[in-house]
Amino acid sequence: MSEVMSQQTQIDRVVPKFQLFINTFPSPRECADAPLAELLAIWQGLGYPRRCRNLHEAAKVMVRDHDSQVPADLEQLLAMPGIGEYTARAVLAFAEHVDIGVVDTNVTRVFARVMNRPLGKRETQTIADSIVPIGLSWEWNQVLMDFGATCCSARSPQCKRCPIIESCSWQMHGGDDPGPASAGTSKPQARFEGSNRQARGRLMKTLVSGGVLRTKADHAMGLTKQPERAEKIIESLLADKLVVESNGVLHLPL
Repeated sequence: MSEVMSQQTQIDRVVPKFQLFINTFPSPRECADAPLAELLAIWQGLGYPRRCRNLHEAAKVMVRDHDSQVPADLEQLLAMPGIGEYTARAVLAFAEHVDIGVVDTNVTRVFARVMNRPLGKRETQTIADSIVPIGLSWEWNQVLMDFGATCCSARSPQCKRCPIIESCSWQMHGGDDPGPASAGTSKPQARFEGSNRQARGRLMKTLVSGGVLRTKADHAMGLTKQPERAEKIIESLLADKLVVESNGVLHLPL
């Protein structure tokens, strides 16, 4: 749950939501049995509510197929709704202590700089898996991600105090930073203020308190002068099954 919540979201926003979520739904079965609307109400403020819906669907799969447990198998985790390579491997490394590499944007940047060339996703994962010290997966992956976030950072790398500078081909040979050109490195996020994401969030926050007439949804989104845009956003929420409509009234799904 913490891995899903922290995707593209600052940790200081995640912590209180995680604590509330885990106290309300302490097991996959309790999460699966709860109405999606209840999960979405807690999720407010984290953004990207598809993650919440996927978490709900994943809990249902765990109850149905895995005796209400989170599976400790890479292929089974990847088969879960909304679970990708990073999340599946993070669960295995940090919850199950499996000797497996966890690759995030910081790890990718470190590898690219050390090798001084842009890396593809598959190659990066192969490198990560090959260098995990046996029995130290949890510690190794934590250290590597933290090193990339603090010392080998994207904007202000601390090369003068880097403990592996003598192994860094980028520092030895120079040239353009290969990190940004590598697959899986972070790209600038689109502006939130005035975005469709903001309008979607406003409507869903309003729906926590009760239904809203579809004809009045543009008011909740702050789009009274943009009815066509408001309608497209409503349709996208309905298509994502994050909102349902009954007799012209929009609701959070039960």
